[in-house]
Amino acid sequence: MKTPNVVFNGIGSYVPDKIIPNAHFLNHEFYMENGQPFDISNEEIIRKFEKITGIKERRYANDDQLNSDLGYLAAVNALENSSIDKEELDYIIYAQNFGDMKAGSNRVDNMPSLAAKVKHKLKIKNPDVVCYDIIFGCPGWVQGVIQAFQMIRSGFCRNVMVIGAETLSRVVDPHDRDGMIFSDGSGATIVSASYDDDRKGILGFANRTDADEELNYLAMAKSNKPGLDESAQYIKMKGRKIYEYALEEVATAMQSALRRSGIFMENIQKVLIHQANEKMDEAILRKLGQLYNLKLEPENMMPMTIQKFGNNSVATVPVMLDMILKGKIEGHHLKEGDDIILASVGAGMHINAIIYRM
Repeated sequence: MKTPNVVFNGIGSYVPDKIIPNAHFLNHEFYMENGQPFDISNEEIIRKFEKITGIKERRYANDDQLNSDLGYLAAVNALENSSIDKEELDYIIYAQNFGDMKAGSNRVDNMPSLAAKVKHKLKIKNPDVVCYDIIFGCPGWVQGVIQAFQMIRSGFCRNVMVIGAETLSRVVDPHDRDGMIFSDGSGATIVSASYDDDRKGILGFANRTDADEELNYLAMAKSNKPGLDESAQYIKMKGRKIYEYALEEVATAMQSALRRSGIFMENIQKVLIHQANEKMDEAILRKLGQLYNLKLEPENMMPMTIQKFGNNSVATVPVMLDMILKGKIEGHHLKEGDDIILASVGAGMHINAIIYRM
């Protein structure tokens, strides 16, 4: 039997309407990790934050929206842009980290799975559409696509929906300046078998997990503000450690994926990197160029959405890809035959990369 190409057969996204500008944080009480207040003004904290991350605003879900609601909206959009009926799906893989956390609550809700909730919302009746969630930090959507590729190549399925959605606004510490990075959003893709003669779709991938000293670079812990309920847990990150780790390892993961795909870096049109930090992503692209003695220009090769959307975790890469394909990112376009890299890094610590031909 002919080995199929594995392609994106429909992609969609949903970004909430609620815009949160940096000025929203001017009256927050920010504390350092040691529980001491900063000795500089919030204006200065925000100015430095924007200079490093590039973030000017972000999007938060409305109070009546759950993570699975965002995922459902992206899933509907992806199905509308695909060539299949929802009943033809074999699997729904939902990449997320905190479940359906309600507004005003710090309680994680992962039962039933968000994938099953989306199947229910889509009114899919076929019992053979199997649903499960994966928790893989910010690289979760990319990892879900890698799983879909492996499943389709095994010959046991043809169509897999991969969703990446998160509501990080509900798990950030309002007293931690790092909390300004995170946001909400969702992306979904139909990954399908294709029997075209031309080689296209997923050409290769690489992934890794570093869980030694890197394990707690991103983890849950109490608020930075002393005296608050210590049972409430929030996202905490070691920013400098993550920066150093990502700079060293993400470029080499992309290099490994290129080797496995047989594609030359000179042929890559776009590099879509997880939107965690503008300066970090630019440094990763420069490091990738150094590995090949190439000067890679971020403004031409590396689209960015972080300025307006912040870091919405598993959703950053599919949202960005969807926006490019729909002509919504100025100066960035893709055409049939273009080779691109999709890459991410996040809690675990996990890194992954995919080489994809449009």
